[in-house]
Amino acid sequence: MNDTDPDIELLARVGNNEPEAVKEMVSRKLPRVLALAGRLLGDAEEARDVAQESFLRIWKNAASWRSGQARFDTWLHRVALNLCYDRLRRRRERPLDAIALEDEQPIEAVDGSPSPEDQLLHRAQNAQLAAALAALPERQREAIVLQYYQEFSNIEAAALMEISVEALESLLSRARRNLRSYLAESDRTRSADTVTPGRGNR
Repeated sequence: MNDTDPDIELLARVGNNEPEAVKEMVSRKLPRVLALAGRLLGDAEEARDVAQESFLRIWKNAASWRSGQARFDTWLHRVALNLCYDRLRRRRERPLDAIALEDEQPIEAVDGSPSPEDQLLHRAQNAQLAAALAALPERQREAIVLQYYQEFSNIEAAALMEISVEALESLLSRARRNLRSYLAESDRTRSADTVTPGRGNR
């Protein structure tokens, strides 16, 4: 398993308290953990807390880590998922706030800066998608985030969620339908809001 896990050598160096290894581990893993927690929780501050707790688990386990059934990256995602579940359970009575975590996902910063109109459109689209994700049931949202955003295969995502591949595919199918329905309804609502009744014929 060590030969196929790209993190084992780095993890051993972290366990030896090598400062450069710690920096590399943070650089390698932090963006994905933040993105995972951010999209599941819909709250940037809570996402940072989950990432911090996840890295504390890394520092505790690095020296004694023994590769077994799962790769280290899979274990780390499982830790982050469990921490997210704990937070979601604690606030189940409250609605999920929908925000776009643009700080964790730098996009379109290559060929010149976009126009102000493009920036506003991009921000609105991010916020709309974040709201759509937040509206999904937890397991559907998790399936979408793991496959589309974290780029796990169906087999890997199913293992992380501790379900069969068939169950994962069913969750993904329902999640896609719900996302399409939510986004279509959101578009209809936004279009209706732009029309002011009683005006336009004066």
